[in-house]
Amino acid sequence: MDENRITNDTELEKLANQTSHTLDELMQKAAQRMLTIALEAEVDDYIRRHQAERDETGRALVVRNGRGQERKIHSGAGILPITAPRVNDKRAGQKYSSSILPAYMRRTPRLEEAVPVLYLRGLSTGDFSEALTALLGESVTGFSATTVTRLISVWQQEYQVWQRRSLAEEEYIYWWADGVHFNIRLEQDKLACLVIIGVKANGSKEVIAIEDGYRESTESWLSLLRDLKARGVNSPKLAVADGALGFWKALGQVFPQAQEQRCWVHKIVNVLDKLPQRLQPKAKAQLHDIMRAENLTAALEEMARFERTFGEKYPKAVTCLTKEQEQLFTFMNFPARQWIHLRTTNVIESAFATVKARTRKTKGAGSRKAGLAMAFKLLTMSEKRWRKLNAAHLLPLVQAGIPFPDGQTKVLPELLPTITEISVKQNLMEVAA
Repeated sequence: MDENRITNDTELEKLANQTSHTLDELMQKAAQRMLTIALEAEVDDYIRRHQAERDETGRALVVRNGRGQERKIHSGAGILPITAPRVNDKRAGQKYSSSILPAYMRRTPRLEEAVPVLYLRGLSTGDFSEALTALLGESVTGFSATTVTRLISVWQQEYQVWQRRSLAEEEYIYWWADGVHFNIRLEQDKLACLVIIGVKANGSKEVIAIEDGYRESTESWLSLLRDLKARGVNSPKLAVADGALGFWKALGQVFPQAQEQRCWVHKIVNVLDKLPQRLQPKAKAQLHDIMRAENLTAALEEMARFERTFGEKYPKAVTCLTKEQEQLFTFMNFPARQWIHLRTTNVIESAFATVKARTRKTKGAGSRKAGLAMAFKLLTMSEKRWRKLNAAHLLPLVQAGIPFPDGQTKVLPELLPTITEISVKQNLMEVAA
């Protein structure tokens, strides 16, 4: 009898567990090595593409800058300790960001988020299996094109039901609106999604609408806003968007009571575009001083300083800044602790950051309906991680029409019972839900 032969069931189980652990460790090390190689290659490619850009002394403007602190990335292959390479990009207004491992990412996307990301970044359904295996581990091996197609079909159905839901029971105090464009090539034009996110009276953020929009035209926004109104949506107290005329014209027709706030991020980008690169860091700092001023008086003083600094040589930059000046500071009529949320449309931009990071154009044509369903899925998954607005307890005051000049207010005693009643009703509804 072979004395090395294992006959005990316990011994067999023990050996199987040891083998499993060994394989898991091998997979983890392989995944860590692959990710490290990919990050290094990404940095090398970035530096190579910008190696010709030099400063006045001939030194390279884009160089390596050692490695960052170790991050633990949760993936399908386990927890991967990664020290990503860093890049020092000294060009004005530029900053290196890895599209493979963004600064904020601590875990690889789950399946339900990975599929929309890959689709909107232009990957064909036939390539999903390999990509998902790399992202999520061997547990998704065999994820065929047919499986992806079926999953997309289910999400399209979910999106269609979601589009028709009643909104009569909801009340939104703030809106963020933006048109998000994807590089995925469709039957005709690129996919343009009209997106609106709202803030409810309890401070939570919620996706209100995602619709196909032809070049963000007034007609597209009008169609969307009229549909929302027909389904019971109320007028927000404040709407935040960039300077695109289509949205504002439509808003004025459908919800004329809403106050308007222009997105500061879009404004700063547009102003800097009219200045030479060597002046952009200085101008950007001054623009931030205007945006972050503690009150309207201080903001206008900082704006006057910007005009004195750049007005003579770069009048177009000053004109761009002062255009629609009043709508740049509307947020200052609302609670100061909420200003950080109300100055920009970052809540929309950040949700699509992993998709818009791609640079290559997709080879094949995608489906417009599927693209909308993917955007819907990606955004509603992001919704689960959004935090509430700062000082959410002040939202009933905003809802009741209490003014906050320079972010402050003094509530009249006779209004307190009404405001308290609103808060109590909202709390009861949350408990019931």
